[in-house]
Amino acid sequence: MSVFVHFRKEEHAFVEQVMEWKDAVETKYERKLTDFLDPREQDILTSIVGKDETVHLSFWGGANGCERKRALLYPFYEKAEPEDFELILFELKYPSKFVTIGHRDVLGSLTGLGLKRSKYGDILEGSGRFQFIAARDIAIFIEMNLQKIGKASISLDNIPFQQMLPIEDHWEEVQTTVSSFRLDVMVAEMYRLSRSKATPFIEKGRVKVNWKSVDQASFPLKPGDYVSVRGLGRRKLLHTEGKTKKGRWKISYGKKQDP
Repeated sequence: MSVFVHFRKEEHAFVEQVMEWKDAVETKYERKLTDFLDPREQDILTSIVGKDETVHLSFWGGANGCERKRALLYPFYEKAEPEDFELILFELKYPSKFVTIGHRDVLGSLTGLGLKRSKYGDILEGSGRFQFIAARDIAIFIEMNLQKIGKASISLDNIPFQQMLPIEDHWEEVQTTVSSFRLDVMVAEMYRLSRSKATPFIEKGRVKVNWKSVDQASFPLKPGDYVSVRGLGRRKLLHTEGKTKKGRWKISYGKKQDP
């Protein structure tokens, strides 16, 4: 059976990439360090490589609980250390008494530099402080070009990871039933909305599945899929557990608020 049958069509290109990475480590005994992966990509990589006896796999994003992480594939006789992931931690310095910035402002400014989302990891916020993790190979570029966020002029401090802001990584598990796995039905149930209110979120591009916008209400969810509605947090379809006597599907999903 082809490995591709376990994944969505739009994930096949990434699956092929993973298989190429795995093959290169197996045949050349060379390490492969990836860019930052979102949790769905981490799940795919783990499902393909995670139990291999020849190729070992580790993830690190700067601290336990980080969402976006780099992956390291390496021969079984080696070990992975945090420094092998080549990460940099930046803290923003800005006049917080006079101007307010938010998580989206930081994300938008990094995107505005022309950086791919895979080149930097989590953006952390706490008591008006902002930090973000980046790949070491783009650190100088960021330092030279990131000078403003929103209306605030900023500077960057390269700080040790021991000074990283704490991360909350709590997912609340919820068990319920649904009539189908259509996106509009699932969003309505997961976010406690009426179906008539869930549909406009989808049609207006405010819903993402596995970090990609989906505007089709009939799009079917599968176990392992991540869902986010802008401003309302994230969910993950964990398990499906058969049908009830009334023909509804029993499911479990994880619930988490956005930063």
